Amino acid sequence: MRTRITGVACAFFMAEALASGQLVSESANAAAPVPDLSGFWARTTFGLEQPESGPGPIQPLNRRRPDGSRIDNFQFNVGDESSPILKPAAVLAVRKRNEMQRAGTDYPSPSNQCTTMVAPYAFRVQGLQVLQTNDQVVFLYMQDHQVRHVRLNAQHPVKLTRTLSGDSVGHFEGDTLVVDTVGFKAGRIAQLDQYGAPYGEDLHVVERYRLVDYEVARAAQERIVQANGGVTTEQAAAVDPNYRGKGLQVQFTVDDKTYFTTAWGGAATYRKAGSSWVENVCAENTHEYYRNTTTKVPEAERPDF
Repeated sequence: MRTRITGVACAFFMAEALASGQLVSESANAAAPVPDLSGFWARTTFGLEQPESGPGPIQPLNRRRPDGSRIDNFQFNVGDESSPILKPAAVLAVRKRNEMQRAGTDYPSPSNQCTTMVAPYAFRVQGLQVLQTNDQVVFLYMQDHQVRHVRLNAQHPVKLTRTLSGDSVGHFEGDTLVVDTVGFKAGRIAQLDQYGAPYGEDLHVVERYRLVDYEVARAAQERIVQANGGVTTEQAAAVDPNYRGKGLQVQFTVDDKTYFTTAWGGAATYRKAGSSWVENVCAENTHEYYRNTTTKVPEAERPDF
């Protein structure tokens, strides 16, 4: 059983992530031709936003009971396995996850199995620290020491070694950071969203990050919370209710011909975080913090010695 334990994060983690470069200073930022996306950002749901047009992420199904009353326990949502973006193998994966959720069994995911989270699954993590230098952007996710390094103005290697995180390169197009990631190694838990949609090693993800006005960010967050529900777990980062500055929005496109009938996209919107950084460590233990209970350990009927 893998659950997580929480504690205060140390500054060393962030320093280690930027060992190869110096943080963008305020004076440097003022003279820089590219926007400074750095900061501690937060979102308030696990769900992925729909794109402005075209195919989008799998949608949740169980928002209403047969009598029409609303379901407020969003933790056990099931996904639409009839989504037109899913090929048969992906339908089976989502269906398996749905069946386990309906039975009250937790489905294995990168989150509860302590494995690498790729975009867009990584956007489920509510806390995001963006660290920006002249030659790279680092994304730190406030869960399980998830880290992504994006090399700026670089190319993917000709002989690419596949990794669980893939190989990410980026560049700025005006006010937008474009991140291109390929070279994924599909590990034990290869999952793209909270509904169990899988991915293969031909996965190609493009992300476009930009700052958006406060009202745009607030409205986007309110819409997705209404559609997918908020988060109630202790590892969630809170949004600063008094901040009226820019938000951070990422629009993404997923292309994986192994499991999807077409390329599809979506978005995730962040606002300035109003809480402190809390370290979330995935560890082998039997305590389920989100239920405040302890999982029963299997016992053999008789000794095996």
